[in-house]
Amino acid sequence: MTFADAVRTCFSKYTTFSGRAARPEYWWWVLFATVVSLITNMIDAYVIAPALGLPPFGEGSGQPLSLIVGLGLLLPGLAVTVRRLHDIDRSGWWVLIVFIPVIGLLVLIYWMVQPGTEGENRFGPGRVLEAEF
Repeated sequence: MTFADAVRTCFSKYTTFSGRAARPEYWWWVLFATVVSLITNMIDAYVIAPALGLPPFGEGSGQPLSLIVGLGLLLPGLAVTVRRLHDIDRSGWWVLIVFIPVIGLLVLIYWMVQPGTEGENRFGPGRVLEAEF
C-alpha cells in the first residue's frame, strides 16, 4: 500500500470502525496526519497569528486552522486505529488504553508495530499483502 492509497483509504473509510487495517495503512496515515498538523501549526503561527496581532506560540496565540484540521483528522485517525487493533485481533475498545499516562501510549505503540494476524480473525478476513513495508 502506497502513501496515497493509505490516505485515500482512510478518508474513504472516514468513520468505518469495522474491518481491519494493515500496518502500512496505519503508519502512512500517522505520517500524513503528523505532516499536515505541523504545516497547519506553522501557518497558524507565522501567518494567521501575526495577522490577528497575536503571539506566534504560547498562551493566547490562537490556532484556528490547526483546530479545524485537527478536528477533521480526528475521526479517520480513530477509525484507522480501531481497524489496526482489529488486525491484531484486539477489540477496538483497547484504544482507550491511551488514557493511562505514558504506559498506555507505549503499549498502544507496541501493538501498532506488531504484524497482523494471518488469515481470518473475528474481525474479518485477512489481506494478501505483497509486502508490509
